[in-house]
Amino acid sequence: MRLSTALLSSLALLSGALALATPEQQPILTQLSPPVHTTEGWSYEDCGLDTDVIQLESISISPDPPQPGKDLTVTVKGTAKERIEEGAVADVTVKLGLIKILSKTFDLCEEARKANATIQCPIEPGQYTVTQTVALPKEVPRAKFVVDVQGYTVDEDDMLCLKLKVDFMKNPFPHFSW
Repeated sequence: MRLSTALLSSLALLSGALALATPEQQPILTQLSPPVHTTEGWSYEDCGLDTDVIQLESISISPDPPQPGKDLTVTVKGTAKERIEEGAVADVTVKLGLIKILSKTFDLCEEARKANATIQCPIEPGQYTVTQTVALPKEVPRAKFVVDVQGYTVDEDDMLCLKLKVDFMKNPFPHFSW
């Protein structure tokens, strides 16, 4: 599975980040706001500005929390304030604890085409709900992952900022209570 496949759920940007655990795969804020969504196993923070081209409304996943070896369905709701054209990119960094395991720039429109996403470039201004399903590998290590996504338009304007945290260490033995 490719991290880029998951990027498609956020107007061709966010799903891949939730599939962060696969090896194939901000501005500094003066005030930290609490995560938009937190569960036992994952959370996200919209670290973008009101001027960003994509405004996130919500991200939901199923199953919640994500589970290694199972399909993960990601639903992202958001608004594109401007047209998103060929050449838009996302800089994605994945960390395992403090160790950076991936740092890559993805061409969002190209990745959307490869994944046959329901939304394709150019993306016109408007509200969107995008759902994408990706397969998480069984081999996801029991660890905490952090994914930072910075999206930019073809004109290099800020498009989106997102920080995802997924904790695959939670409840490693669900059938035993200690």
